[in-house]
Amino acid sequence: MSTSTRSAAVRRLCALAPIIPVLVVRDVAHARPLAQALINGGLPVLEVTLRTDAALDVIAEMATVEGGHVGAGTLVTPEDLHAAKAAGATFGVSPGATDALLDAAEEAGLPMLPGAATASEAMRLLARGYDVLKFFPAEASGGVAALKGIGGPLPQITFCPTGGIKPENASSYLALPNVICAGGSWVAPDDLVADGKWDEIEALAAAAAQLGR
Repeated sequence: MSTSTRSAAVRRLCALAPIIPVLVVRDVAHARPLAQALINGGLPVLEVTLRTDAALDVIAEMATVEGGHVGAGTLVTPEDLHAAKAAGATFGVSPGATDALLDAAEEAGLPMLPGAATASEAMRLLARGYDVLKFFPAEASGGVAALKGIGGPLPQITFCPTGGIKPENASSYLALPNVICAGGSWVAPDDLVADGKWDEIEALAAAAAQLGR
């Protein structure tokens, strides 16, 4: 599978819903009900960040939930990537991009959403065959105005902004022609996950699924 084919696979995933939940899950017991609540609410593409000891087990558990597409976020090293794929991740997300990480993704055949924050970073990834990128950290890197600016000379690149995205500003991002979706953590807040309030999480997901529509 070529890089462009894998990038097309990421594009198809990103088009499934306007928001990709960015999840930090500390207890594997929460994995299945959390995934089910988000999927039921209309957000089938889930990013589990490798920021907890439970993350790989969470990916493995969520990967068995019908109707979902589970990826691994915060991939920084080739070792992260291989561990995530072995756990069942069907795509990867990185805050930035290194040659070592991209080489590993290409060798493993794992579709990637690599991060970029500048035009130069975006151009470098485009030259390597990646035309769907994560714009991170979105708000700290200039937000909507920055993406508008990048979109002028680089209209062939599509972005998923992540970092500081909230219900209050998500629609402004989603209105941009070079934004296909956005990543956000508000749909699964720590307190609701810890208390097992899956109905409330499903309601947040349902509201997020209507953003930009």
